[in-house]
Amino acid sequence: MAVGGGNVLQMVCDVTIAADTAMFRQVGPMVGSFDAGYGTWYLEDLVGKKRAKEIWYSNPKISPQQALDWGLINRIVPAADLQAETRRWALEIADRGAFALASVKAAFNARHGGVSGLSRMAHDLLLRGYLDTEEHDEMAKSFAERRKPDSSKFGH
Repeated sequence: MAVGGGNVLQMVCDVTIAADTAMFRQVGPMVGSFDAGYGTWYLEDLVGKKRAKEIWYSNPKISPQQALDWGLINRIVPAADLQAETRRWALEIADRGAFALASVKAAFNARHGGVSGLSRMAHDLLLRGYLDTEEHDEMAKSFAERRKPDSSKFGH
């Protein structure tokens, strides 16, 4: 169950994989509380303004399928497979370039700094750093050669 703060916690994660037995819910107004920060504006970013207001005003229980359909989570797996599938996905992501992933994450986060914040971040990361790294070279070469990248060249 991802309820209240637990649901906010899963919302601010980069990705969410949920068991088919999961349930999501915001309950603040039902229990004399609210979240006027991440819990509101980030939910709106994920599911849209009208849907976020519905979730906060009505406090419905949200099934995994509904959460997936609304954009609240990324994937659903059988509960028995949750740990193994989460590990598999994490290792898949770990095969990507660490610097590139960090830069993409910074780009998502820079959104709140406006276009100027995003432009500065992109310029600094890409032109002044990433294109001259072994990681960039290995990722580009492995893609062109249609092979798995050698992650030992990423400088972890």
